[in-house]
Amino acid sequence: QAFFCLLLCIPWGSSCPPSCQCTERAGAKAVLCSSRHLEEIPKDIPRDVVFLKLDANSITRIPSNAFRHLSHLEEIDLSRNAIEKIDRAAFKGVAAGLRSLDLSGNLIRSIPKEALLALNAKLRLANNPWHCECALQEVLWEARLDPDSVQDITCHTAPREEYVGKPLLQVLDAGVNFCSVRQRTMDVAMFVAMFAWFAMVIVYVICYVRHNRDDACRHGDYLRSLPSAQAHAE
Repeated sequence: QAFFCLLLCIPWGSSCPPSCQCTERAGAKAVLCSSRHLEEIPKDIPRDVVFLKLDANSITRIPSNAFRHLSHLEEIDLSRNAIEKIDRAAFKGVAAGLRSLDLSGNLIRSIPKEALLALNAKLRLANNPWHCECALQEVLWEARLDPDSVQDITCHTAPREEYVGKPLLQVLDAGVNFCSVRQRTMDVAMFVAMFAWFAMVIVYVICYVRHNRDDACRHGDYLRSLPSAQAHAE
């Protein structure tokens, strides 16, 4: 009976993941999981955590709703992992309260802008092999980036070779607009599609006219043959 009473008295979310250390920092709960060879985000993180350090691990993906149950979360450090994919709803549920998010030193080439633009957190995105494109440009202009790390957001790949190896901010300051490039590409694709549709209509009309003309010729030949056939019968 005393054992069951003890279980009821233990608050939910007070346990600590076996691979991590739980402590307090400035009166708030901190979960420290640095350099623990983790390959995914632990599932049993206490619900009342405020500071979460997952840096220097082997995490490759941030799935949807990865932190949704952590309503008190203010800081996440995911730097120096092997993250390649971030789902659109990766930070759903913590967007409003999150103040700091460190994704530097990973393997991120692209990221859904919806995953970051909903955040009020200060972002660190440096030292990733970024593919410079419209979505990354929108993140740079609209998200709250850590000013100390902006210069280290470098184009690892880009639509044009001359941008490779340069800081994205420097490329944009030179007047490049990746979003307008995408819009021009879409406009060209739409023009090609409309031209193809128009060509198909022209071909159809030509075939239709030729078919009707051939039918008319055959019908005319038939009518011209009728008098001679009747005379032959008489």
